[in-house]
Amino acid sequence: MRRQSLLYRAFGQPLDQLTLDETELPSVPGALTVAMSLAPVNPSDLIPITGAYAHRITPPLAAGYEGLGRVIAAPPAHKALIGQRVLPLRGEGTWQTHLNSDPALAIPVPGDIPDTTAARAYINPLAALTLLDLWPVQGRHVLLSGAGSSCADYLGLWALAQGAASVTGLYRSPSRVPRLQALGITPVAQTDTAAVLTAAHRADLVFDALGGPVATAVLEALPPEATLIGYGLLTGQPLRPAGPVRARHARFHLRDSLAALTPAAWQERFARLWPLLRAAPLPETTEFALTDWRAAVTESQRPGGRKPLLRLS
Repeated sequence: MRRQSLLYRAFGQPLDQLTLDETELPSVPGALTVAMSLAPVNPSDLIPITGAYAHRITPPLAAGYEGLGRVIAAPPAHKALIGQRVLPLRGEGTWQTHLNSDPALAIPVPGDIPDTTAARAYINPLAALTLLDLWPVQGRHVLLSGAGSSCADYLGLWALAQGAASVTGLYRSPSRVPRLQALGITPVAQTDTAAVLTAAHRADLVFDALGGPVATAVLEALPPEATLIGYGLLTGQPLRPAGPVRARHARFHLRDSLAALTPAAWQERFARLWPLLRAAPLPETTEFALTDWRAAVTESQRPGGRKPLLRLS
């Protein structure tokens, strides 16, 4: 079977390195064959293409970490999955029209979950759920950097539901403010140094998606009992404090938390996520044909833009 795949063969800027090619779908004994429907374009999909993780991945690779498809072929033990919508995760890149998926890791999608919700149910929601499991927020003041991003939205919304005393979000684009306020997150412009430092002084937990100068300033201003958890590096810059800091600093990588999960525990994580996603006010989306992938990548980098989804079917 032939398929179309968005591949990168070297590291660099995604618009320069991605190419839409036709490749052969290899035969993998015991795997599901999934016809892909939708896949979002997230910062976490684009960052690896730049070479940020060159120490652990080697091109050529298909891009994309998450998405929705439908099973069109399955080994005898999994024939019941044929026709089922699934999330074919933790295997091949998802920006392809067809791919192979491990039946133990493919997540069946409940019938009442819309395609546009299911397609983006992995990276950001699961990261937020896991972060809140590892660093409980009840009664604590939470500070988010990169507020207005999908993962920060989930963190703020679910932290408040779990009893956080307050959630403050540092935003870059003013277009983010109405959504943050609607979620119950107090918005603070990351360019307002005095307000940022005030928020840092009272924070118990910081979930940082940025790295770079803003996160460094927050870390330096935190009280000794506070913790900053770095879960992203959207600036591409590490934290560089000028001297010793009083607060604790931890790093979070979703892949590390998943490595020890059994297939049953992996499936259970999504059983917990579906009810949360049913109730979450997700950002609006815009669909792009696979052949129009350049416009989708450009839209993903526009502050305040809608979440771009690649239509793969």
